[in-house]
Amino acid sequence: MNPAAPVPPPGHGGVFPSAFRPAWWLPGPHLQTCWPALARRVPRLALTSERLELPDGDVLDLAWTGRPKPASTAPLVVVLHGLEGSAASPYAAGLLSALAQRGWTGVLMHFRGCGGTPNRLARSYHAGETGDAAWLLEQLAQRHPAAPLAAVGFSLGGNVLLKLLGETGADAPVRAAVAVCPPLPLAACAARLERGLSRIYQRYLVTQLKSSLRTKQAAVALHSRLRLPAAGLADLHTLRAYDEAVTAPLHGFAGAAEYYARCSALPWLRDIAVPVLVVQAADDPFMGPEVLPGSGDLSPWVRSEVSTRGGHVGFISGANPLQPRYWLEERVPVYLAAQLVEAA
Repeated sequence: MNPAAPVPPPGHGGVFPSAFRPAWWLPGPHLQTCWPALARRVPRLALTSERLELPDGDVLDLAWTGRPKPASTAPLVVVLHGLEGSAASPYAAGLLSALAQRGWTGVLMHFRGCGGTPNRLARSYHAGETGDAAWLLEQLAQRHPAAPLAAVGFSLGGNVLLKLLGETGADAPVRAAVAVCPPLPLAACAARLERGLSRIYQRYLVTQLKSSLRTKQAAVALHSRLRLPAAGLADLHTLRAYDEAVTAPLHGFAGAAEYYARCSALPWLRDIAVPVLVVQAADDPFMGPEVLPGSGDLSPWVRSEVSTRGGHVGFISGANPLQPRYWLEERVPVYLAAQLVEAA
């Protein structure tokens, strides 16, 4: 007799109000979003680097909080960063530190080209590229079969993670996952960045993308594959324009519209079959409340917690400005512990 198919935790799936309460001294979405990058003292954590050779001849750079022993039963958590992020990003460093404090192992996977040096191939990474994460998770499961495996994705990394979990369904390579502020409908989020003060974030991201591309062009021949305007990179001012000229042609899409349509994780949420927490804020300046998923978009395995405020990957609480609390570093490990440790 076949064992019964796993069922989601009772009362798990759906949309729920978040327990997050923003700091009174950081009102509004922009202060919540910008504070970690501008004012946070990033935790000091000695990370160990590892470079893996990929099957296609490219490389992945990892940053470990500590290398687990092969027989370790402590949770192993893979972290996927956001657009142009790295292990040095405040949100990533903060979570890795929180995981280490619990005695767990954290490892951040740098998307191709984000580990400090350009990757070897013309292709790079994008919001729908799930192959590298799937390959890495498989490798880690083989290396550390006794360690409960989980993953956390921030922003673009959250979209990648949710799409991967939807693609793999009941065969997902992790036992639990968390996605923080994923831009689930990519086209709508790109459009949001072209309005109001959100254009500040767009300008920063596009500047970072163009800088990384210039560095890569010095090492890898890309010109024949790009669709740059006459003025070149200097004429790309929006994320959509960059995706049209660079992301789409480098990765086999007809244009930005096809890239967004095929790579948004939103349609995949109904196919997820492992416990997943999605953390979002209604005032996220990278998207609007109208694009947040409803209960009908989610499988019973997906729990969406939405706060009224919090910004984009912000979620700073605490009454004392000298002692801010980074709520994500509390909520994420607590959720994963419930799925990996308490449910074992």
